[in-house]
Amino acid sequence: MSGINRFDFRTIVLLLPVLVLMGLGYQACSKLEFARIEGGDLVIEFNQSMQSRILSASGGEESPLGNYRDSERLLLPAGSEMLFVLEDVETESISGTAGSGEKTVITGSGPGIAKSVSISVYDDFPGMAFFEVVYTNTGEEALEVLGWENNAYHLAAPGSSTSDEPAFWAYQSASHRDRRDWILPLEPGYSEENYLGMNASDYGGGTPVSDVWNRSRGVAVGHVEMVPKLVSLPVESGENEDVKLAVAYKNEMTLEPGAALTTMRTFVYLHTGDFFTALETYRNFMIRQGITFDPYPDTAYEPVWCAWGYGRDFTMKQIYGALPKAKELGFKWAVLDDGWQTAEGDWFLHPDKYPNGVKDMKRFTDTIREAGLRPKLWWAPMSVDPGTKLLEEHPEYALVNKDGEYQKISWWDAWYLCPAYEPARELTREQVRIILEDFGYDGLKIDGQHLNAAPPCYNPEHNHARPEEAVEAVPEYFKMIYDEAREIVPDAVVEICPCGTAYSFFTMPYMNQPVSSDPLSSWQIRLKGKTMKALMGRDVPYYGDHVELSDNGNDFASTVGIGGVPGTKFTWPVGSGGRPRNALTPERESSMKQWLEVYQANMLPKGNYRGDLYDMGYDRPEAHAVQKDRGMYYAFYAEAFEGELELRGLEEGQTYKVRDYFNDVELGTVTGSGGKLQAEFEGSLLLEAVPE
Repeated sequence: MSGINRFDFRTIVLLLPVLVLMGLGYQACSKLEFARIEGGDLVIEFNQSMQSRILSASGGEESPLGNYRDSERLLLPAGSEMLFVLEDVETESISGTAGSGEKTVITGSGPGIAKSVSISVYDDFPGMAFFEVVYTNTGEEALEVLGWENNAYHLAAPGSSTSDEPAFWAYQSASHRDRRDWILPLEPGYSEENYLGMNASDYGGGTPVSDVWNRSRGVAVGHVEMVPKLVSLPVESGENEDVKLAVAYKNEMTLEPGAALTTMRTFVYLHTGDFFTALETYRNFMIRQGITFDPYPDTAYEPVWCAWGYGRDFTMKQIYGALPKAKELGFKWAVLDDGWQTAEGDWFLHPDKYPNGVKDMKRFTDTIREAGLRPKLWWAPMSVDPGTKLLEEHPEYALVNKDGEYQKISWWDAWYLCPAYEPARELTREQVRIILEDFGYDGLKIDGQHLNAAPPCYNPEHNHARPEEAVEAVPEYFKMIYDEAREIVPDAVVEICPCGTAYSFFTMPYMNQPVSSDPLSSWQIRLKGKTMKALMGRDVPYYGDHVELSDNGNDFASTVGIGGVPGTKFTWPVGSGGRPRNALTPERESSMKQWLEVYQANMLPKGNYRGDLYDMGYDRPEAHAVQKDRGMYYAFYAEAFEGELELRGLEEGQTYKVRDYFNDVELGTVTGSGGKLQAEFEGSLLLEAVPE
């Protein structure tokens, strides 16, 4: 023990009964009454029962955010209760990949059980504390355990909240079939488990962070394990608008006498602003732990035309006919979507469309290049249809659930392949080589809600040490695809579209073009963009998906304004096939051309997305900012707005010329950070502020 933390020393001298000086440090010799940890503005206090609460020390004043609670506890069968008594607090200096800091170990005991809570804080991550808890059965009888819960906090509603705005907003990271918003205002009575396993047969996974915030501060909790885990991040809002949140892991087990249970490493983070800062800080910590993101190639920033407007029943004549128009408008990628194959899993070329097989497909990709575009191919790996040659010859490749059945992928009426089974992985690797080498493609559009997560696999032929190996193998499966693609085509674009699921952070390093993934609204395009900028870097080439999926089917402003890559699935000429709403009418063509010119002129995705400047929940009108070169670019969104806009993030004392850069209209000047501008708009307003 190197000594009591300098923050703890003051508190312990006042509150603890007996301390005996020992060399360089202090050792408690009797039961303690209080323990305290500080990191940045975050304060964590434990009482004698080892319950804790968190406080904010912002501005030099400490404010409790809620009451004491059993923040770290075992989940026990109904009727069981476990009480602990705080006994010892030890603190030491630490240093590692996360930098230097301090670790405090708080120990206590209850009848037949010992509890040790290890809490680490780092200088480079102020406001963040990392927990690992160990429970040891010190009794003579086995203990039945249902799981554990860490960082379970009860946050009081802010007294300053008004009746016309929610007390809290939340970022919720679980995936559901209804493809709900990832951020939402918390209504009284709201309750969601946020389970990061399967919430439907083919909807699961997510990023292991849950965040709630109000106008003054936010609290995030999550885990920092290096692979996906089957945790829950429950959030509840009471009738008085107070909030409870936690990290929970349900796993029935028997803790034999002398045996110990160690939790995952979890965290709590205190911040200001919306969810952006919490997610970005989580990303930065995970990078320190060894997760790496490659620089994004220029090819990933290029606008996308996709043939999906013609549907699965497309003809090659339709696509050949649209390529010149896509080039003329400024698109750089042409994507061949679902329908080129005979079945998911077999991935044979459809004989009606490619009667000469690979020769016809190679002629198609050559034609795309001759038209001045690059080819990308739709693909849904990790899936296999019933009745395929693959399943007939290799039924052992399939993932088997606990009931002994194949796991269903609903959209294609297919089954999962096991991502942890090496022969299935090798088959996938070979398919990458066929697509990029034999077919001649430069990119992959990897698609399907099943891509975000896999359930546990119980296939006895796979010899898994644990069924959860399939869950944890999904990132490595996509790393294999990503590495293979870039070995063949170094600047290949690897897009993963998990169809409305809440992206898993663990697969993000293995794609270089995330997408809004079948958005249900323009709001989802923008909130997903902010999320991906936080988790994948402020300059990530986030693709806004087909503009036809936005509000009114024409909202390029929601993609371009936040620093996203534009795309479309238009069909041309009018009457050539596909749904009428996708037809490129002269009016749509004129608008699309202007948006592509604006996009190319500014290339905002390569800028610094300033997600820290505006709160997406509380600031109205909704606002986003991108810093690029010497200027700041702002995007404001509202159904209708008239009033004063605040341009945050500008240099103090500097005067800026402000221009509506879409309509090329000068709007005057503002001075300094937070400069005010009178404006009136409907839908959106995109501004450029450049120093005079």
